Amino acid sequence: MVDELAIAKSELILGGQKSGKSRRAELLARSWLASSPAHQAVLIATAQPWDEEMRERIARHRQDRAGRVPGMQTVEEPVQLAEALASHSQPHTLVVVDCLTLWLTNLLMPAENYEQNKASAHDPSAQVAMVLRAIENAAGPVVLVGNEIGLGVIPLGRETRAFVDALGRLNQDVARACECVTLMAAGLPLTLKGRP
Repeated sequence: MVDELAIAKSELILGGQKSGKSRRAELLARSWLASSPAHQAVLIATAQPWDEEMRERIARHRQDRAGRVPGMQTVEEPVQLAEALASHSQPHTLVVVDCLTLWLTNLLMPAENYEQNKASAHDPSAQVAMVLRAIENAAGPVVLVGNEIGLGVIPLGRETRAFVDALGRLNQDVARACECVTLMAAGLPLTLKGRP
């Protein structure tokens, strides 16, 4: 099955929590690595260990990922995503970004400072524009993982609504920039854009 997965120049994988997004990205990386001994894979992880539960989750993900995709290198970069994409993208290297949602959270956190951060060096629109250019200029394939959180009820609180809006705009921008877009639900892929 793994060797049947086609690798696009760029793919955005969206879905809810535990929908199979990261697993699909890992399968694509395994397929890429298996297709040629010259191929490499790099995961750019955007999570930050804010508390003990998150530290444990990150450690568990590292261990599980090493077992599922032993040849994939992990680089941790919570904010400077465009620079990380540019520096790791090579013709024979597949780059996985997991995940765009946490990256955006890192730019806008804490949520109480959303309006202040919007005007700062971490202005999401400027950072998003740089990431879009990095995707477009990537020398090798890029797989980006992100959450689709706009399907539920309208959240309470101005900051939360602003984050949901910002994530929706980010997902739309990245979807336009990518060759393929896949929506994951219950571990099953649904092609929204690109190859069937």
